Amino acid sequence: MHPAAKSRARGTTGARTITSVTREEPEFLVVGYVSKPHGMRGELFVQLLTDHPDDLFSPGVTMRPGDTDRQEPDPHLSALQVEEARPFQKGWLVSFQGVDSRDAADILRGRYLMVERERLSTLAEGEVFYHQLLGMEVVTAQGVRLGEISEVYELLPADLLEVRTEEGTVLVPFLDRIVRNVDVAGRRLVIDPPDGLLDA
Repeated sequence: MHPAAKSRARGTTGARTITSVTREEPEFLVVGYVSKPHGMRGELFVQLLTDHPDDLFSPGVTMRPGDTDRQEPDPHLSALQVEEARPFQKGWLVSFQGVDSRDAADILRGRYLMVERERLSTLAEGEVFYHQLLGMEVVTAQGVRLGEISEVYELLPADLLEVRTEEGTVLVPFLDRIVRNVDVAGRRLVIDPPDGLLDA
């Protein structure tokens, strides 16, 4: 259901479901999901998929509506330029130039909003984009190889990494006390699992 890349970045906390594994850096990253139109004047209720909404959902920023099938910008839909945006409940209300009616807004319902990766701020030290976790080798603090990350889920109370091992899959909470190091360049994630975690 979710695209192959998100713009949200974390150190050792935070992730969202990602369904395809790629080692290549994508040209576009998802920053939001259009839940539904809001009102009659084209405003949209957007669920944020970024940690930097003030930078991205600001007047003049250009976004592309995603193709829900191919999980990339839809070539049949025009680029969107943010006109206004503000926090609202558990998301943001966003207006785009040229989207000035409920019918026009409804075309974007269920679409992901994407921006060029180069438009995003440089990650802080220790941060990682969601898509970079996929395919990473997972080893224990003692150097034992477990497998590779195949999916990432956002759940409460903690996000989960699905690790594919030779025996099957295990779910590892993405918490500081368990995930000790994320080496993006080396494609390796080090964990210190509590007793019983890998037997679940």
